[in-house]
Amino acid sequence: MRRTGRVAVAAAAVLAATAAAAPVSAGNRSGPDIVHPALRSSLVAYYDFDHPLRGDPALEQDQGRSSTEIELVNGGAAMRVADRAYPGGGRVLQTRQINPGTTGNDDWKAGIYSAGGVRTLRPFSSAEGTTVMGWFKRSMDGPAAGFNAIGLAGVLTGDSDGHAVRALLELIDVNGELKLVALGRRIDGGNSQTFAATEDWRTLLPKDKWVHLTATFDFTRGTMALYRNGKAVPGSYTRTDDPWLINGPGPHVTSAADARGIKIGGSFPQNTLERNPCDCRMDALMFLDRSLTPREVQNQFRLF
Repeated sequence: MRRTGRVAVAAAAVLAATAAAAPVSAGNRSGPDIVHPALRSSLVAYYDFDHPLRGDPALEQDQGRSSTEIELVNGGAAMRVADRAYPGGGRVLQTRQINPGTTGNDDWKAGIYSAGGVRTLRPFSSAEGTTVMGWFKRSMDGPAAGFNAIGLAGVLTGDSDGHAVRALLELIDVNGELKLVALGRRIDGGNSQTFAATEDWRTLLPKDKWVHLTATFDFTRGTMALYRNGKAVPGSYTRTDDPWLINGPGPHVTSAADARGIKIGGSFPQNTLERNPCDCRMDALMFLDRSLTPREVQNQFRLF
């Protein structure tokens, strides 16, 4: 079975396997206990990289409510490495480009993809908001050769080829300058809007330093926000028109189609193409089906 088929089948069958989950080592403050109570009902998917699926360690179990497993693409269990993103944390995810000078499909990245949509990610369809947050540590000095962005984590659209997103955290070129951004798309096949941080990306995400980042997307109000270590990051929108088409009566929601997946550390989680690789480490990746308030973002960071 192809990798994409394997992970899609596993996602549908995860409830049967939950009881066989590998235990978290004593003392780790990972898993649901590190999620603020106010966020738990909205937490669609959550990955702490301490929960490999027993019998297939290349799959990571979801600690959110949707039971959406993701695949650790190309590196499998070796992509879980010893590090500490926050006090009491466990293992973390390592993503990276393997052969920079060679065209291929061997980059270490993570995610899930189904051309028919991932049923367990249905909360992101007809949604008024989304939040993507997690711990990130970058080890690269800029985008890999031939690319203009560094992919962090995001939710795909319902018509995505593995690259197009509804909600994404990434570093991308904006008018000739690399910026930390939140990039959102309300309507599948429609225009995206980008909220770009004003401050230098190297200050916001220092090399080899753990930083907690959050991007919120309010599709009804047409707003986005970025946060670093629980605090709002000043920025501006790259478009001044109405790319989400929210003029007129609301509420305005995302397309009524199941998201085709999640991408982490680069595009195309189905492993058909390489784009925007990230030589990074990540942990506690959370995907929520509403736009969190500044206080909620701050409270979650403080809990870490």
